[in-house]
Amino acid sequence: MHGRALVLGGGGPVGGAWMTGVLAGLAEAGVDLDRADVIIGTSAGAIFGARLATGEAPQESYERQVTRADKVELRVTTVQTMRFLWAALGSRDPQRSVERLGRAALGARTGPESELLDAVGTLLRGARDWPDRALRIAAVDATTGALETFDADSKVPLLEAVAASCAVPLVSPPVTAAGRRWIDGGSRTTANLHLAADHHHILAVAPIPTAVGPHPSAQQQAAQLAAQGAEITLLTPDRAARHAMGRDLTADARRPAAARAGHAQATALAHAVHAVWRDGG
Repeated sequence: MHGRALVLGGGGPVGGAWMTGVLAGLAEAGVDLDRADVIIGTSAGAIFGARLATGEAPQESYERQVTRADKVELRVTTVQTMRFLWAALGSRDPQRSVERLGRAALGARTGPESELLDAVGTLLRGARDWPDRALRIAAVDATTGALETFDADSKVPLLEAVAASCAVPLVSPPVTAAGRRWIDGGSRTTANLHLAADHHHILAVAPIPTAVGPHPSAQQQAAQLAAQGAEITLLTPDRAARHAMGRDLTADARRPAAARAGHAQATALAHAVHAVWRDGG
């Protein structure tokens, strides 16, 4: 184990807004996020991880949530939610659960991939090339259920990699990349902390700590990494943040309050985070 990893999990538009508040609050309190040797992003974390890696300041991402300058349109119907739950909860075996979800996603009637690519492209704010800074983007193979990561060496364009990580099953179409179809990187576990297992110091921000289905939670993964010797700080929404976020993580009107709650939470915790992040080798 060596170095530092910044892990950013999935959480929909509202969870993503909370995450930007956390990152901005930490940065303003002196936590140097640029010290991360790698950024690992899943779903919403893939979007904001890519923006951070390509040079956008945490404060700018935060302000764009508070002012709702980022345009986010993610509508989820009751039927889509029920079909998602039926697929994800249809087996107690994690592998079979994600395979069911992948099959359901491949068979669902959704909009064209181009719509998702256009939406993600807008959120990436013009970034199209992989940054020099190390960035890993998680996605799940819709056919096999395998979790894999894209990076600058994967020969998959940044836009397609991030879109694949954001392809919510039964809501968005699976994304085609490298000759395969991909669904949301949080389909197995929402933050994929285990992808940072080769790093000694890990800062993880997980808007949704637990995935739907028989999958490990962010807390379980953090405990496992700690048992293996990693110094890990896991930030999840506190009570005030959960209240601000509400239950519908696609509710656009909730984003400003969620972002502010994340900022307040991070400001309160920054001293402890800074001590570990600064003192790490």
